[in-house]
Amino acid sequence: MDLQKYLKDRGAIVNEALECHLPLAGDLPGVIHEAMRYSATDGGKRVRPILALAACEAVGGSYQSAMPAGCAIEFIHAFSLIHDDLPCMDDDDFRRGKLTSHKVYGEAIALLAGDALISLAFEVIAATPDVPALRLLEVSRLVARATGTRGMIGGQVLDMLAEGRDVELSDVEAIHRRKTGALLEVSAVVGGILGGGSKDQVDALSIYGKNIGLAFQVADDILDLTGDSEKLGKSTGSDLRQKKATYPSVIGIERSKSLGEKAVSDAIEALSIFDENADPLRAIARFIIERDV
Repeated sequence: MDLQKYLKDRGAIVNEALECHLPLAGDLPGVIHEAMRYSATDGGKRVRPILALAACEAVGGSYQSAMPAGCAIEFIHAFSLIHDDLPCMDDDDFRRGKLTSHKVYGEAIALLAGDALISLAFEVIAATPDVPALRLLEVSRLVARATGTRGMIGGQVLDMLAEGRDVELSDVEAIHRRKTGALLEVSAVVGGILGGGSKDQVDALSIYGKNIGLAFQVADDILDLTGDSEKLGKSTGSDLRQKKATYPSVIGIERSKSLGEKAVSDAIEALSIFDENADPLRAIARFIIERDV
């Protein structure tokens, strides 16, 4: 399949849906809505919502069923980036090739824009049309768990606590299974649930999601050392400067590459119970480890 065309087409559909769910910049209080839009609509690969749509179709569902949840997860991802860039966290000036939110709107509005995006996320999930309420309840529970202290936020805390410390591979895995992996895994899982997938199918999507989460972080860690900052849209070398716990810092670049490649192989193997409807998921797994952005 032509993955680049698939990602472009699906990304455009996702962007339209994000626009529909976000408050208009002119609605009071305008500055917070403008700040939300600034971080949620401009740039980004839309990997998480696209995963949700692809997983929904892999189990035989219609991608429209997973679109609200996919948008919600993208709003949560945008919230995490806004907060991650704040001076009290990673203190970054650029994201996706433009100034970070706090550089444009100030720290207080940036903080509140992130808070507002996470609130909007659950509003959007709850309003999903034509999906049984119990299914939406389970999706909300899983997304909340993947966002909170047992997921992304917990991973961010572990990441900060590990700065400047000597860490083991198990420590790095514990950080990024939560910080990066949780939202990627839940994207695939909720797509399967919303598409009406069986328990075996959803379990397979969970294994797939765990593995692409690992591969995604390995690729990110390597790109921070070897990537082109202009292509990435953000400064490179920040992990090294901040003495972050990364895969290359613990096991080196070559072993990190091998770890990422094995994770992709395991992700694709997990999809063996699916037919060609899961080909986009297979292609996305390969893209994650081969990407240069």
